[in-house]
Amino acid sequence: MKIRRRTLIALAAATLAACTESKPQFKAIDLTGADYAKGFQLPDQNGQVRSLKDFRGKLVVLFFGYTQCPDVCPTTMAELAQAKQLLGPDGDKVQGLFVSIDPERDTPEVLKAYMANFDPTFIALRGTPEQLADTAKEFKIYYKRVDGKTPGTYTMDHTAASYVYDTQGRLRLYTRYGTGPQALASDLQLLLKQG
Repeated sequence: MKIRRRTLIALAAATLAACTESKPQFKAIDLTGADYAKGFQLPDQNGQVRSLKDFRGKLVVLFFGYTQCPDVCPTTMAELAQAKQLLGPDGDKVQGLFVSIDPERDTPEVLKAYMANFDPTFIALRGTPEQLADTAKEFKIYYKRVDGKTPGTYTMDHTAASYVYDTQGRLRLYTRYGTGPQALASDLQLLLKQG
């Protein structure tokens, strides 16, 4: 009887353990299985049309912003570059993408120079206003032009977060602005371990 009871307890413990398989403890918001932000087709700063398929085998961190942004955009891109460095050799498995929400001012030349400030492998994407509107809708991104105090000047209000895709091109994480390079590097490392 004692052996049977121990066997039942052991079986119950094993079954319970199997039911509570641990999920990765991401610092960002886990969006695995979300039915939006599935892709894009936009020209890069060199005029080549890009999509998520182009980056299979790499983790993709995608951010919507603009080059005239005074704080959020350069901070986000700098933190992504730092997170990539923190990964050491695994940093080569990370692709940074910057989608311009200001195609009027963000010309290909401006975008090339802007990306060079952070990491030579980062790619900027710039569509027409119509392509941008469609892409923003697919990604549930908010952006709006805000006129400045003098004629012709303006800033852009926009969502300040990044989407992270795994090496298979699946949306996995939503990283809020200001979480820091260490948190992002930790999440990227967890995704790399998953394959």
